Amino acid sequence: MPTSPSGRRPAGEPEPHRHRQVAESFGVDPERYDRTRPHYPDELVARIVAASPGTDVLDVGCGTGTAARQFRAAGCTVLGVEPDARMADFARRDGFEVEVTTVEDWEPAGRRFDAVVAGTAWHWVDPVAGAAQAAQVLRPGGLLAPFWHVFESPVEVTEAFLAAYRRVVPDSPFTFPSTGSALDAYQVLFARTVDQIRTAGGFDEPQQWRYDWERTYTRDEWLDQLPTTGPLTRVPPDALREVLAAVGTAIDALGGAFTMPYTTVAVVARRAGPS
Repeated sequence: MPTSPSGRRPAGEPEPHRHRQVAESFGVDPERYDRTRPHYPDELVARIVAASPGTDVLDVGCGTGTAARQFRAAGCTVLGVEPDARMADFARRDGFEVEVTTVEDWEPAGRRFDAVVAGTAWHWVDPVAGAAQAAQVLRPGGLLAPFWHVFESPVEVTEAFLAAYRRVVPDSPFTFPSTGSALDAYQVLFARTVDQIRTAGGFDEPQQWRYDWERTYTRDEWLDQLPTTGPLTRVPPDALREVLAAVGTAIDALGGAFTMPYTTVAVVARRAGPS
């Protein structure tokens, strides 16, 4: 279910990071967000750690700590930067140090890191300014590694969501590609991220790392996660109930569950200089 703030962007629409009200709306229900959002492939986390010169990690847009917990489990020390104080407070309860600010405005105070990561959050960052900040705080040989989940629900579920959403939120800032796969839509984002890292300077040529996997959702599991997605975090309760009812009916028609194919893609660039 790609959307323009994190996928294909029509000409003239603002960059995703300019949608600040959406970007800072995910903390409306941090418990639900943390409970329902999928983790990242352990293979990806292990590869970032192995390719980094050390274990000091800056997690940009750390949210409730989903990725941070995985990097901590892999032996890293993680500092979070998160603009939403509600999300930061949740992550702190799990023992993380989190500074409440955007990474563009964050003051590193001379601190250096071996990896700068961002789990499904880099599209909310001013991409050139964010990459330039990463270049300043990374040790030589360190990695900038934003990564995203790309998923594509069954056509029946997607169509039910879109019909209800367009009916109840006709003036939404989100747009939804009508053709092509979700991965095709997100590939625009990945290519743009590569170009913006090049523009910022200080990095070797970026690469893409890809991991394919799948997860089965019951009706209740998917309806629990859906309100944490960008198009729905700011929707009034009555409108949200209408969207969830329509999606629930579609999942019921599929037997009450479905299997979601996921692709997790990282755009990885190494800080130039001797390692």
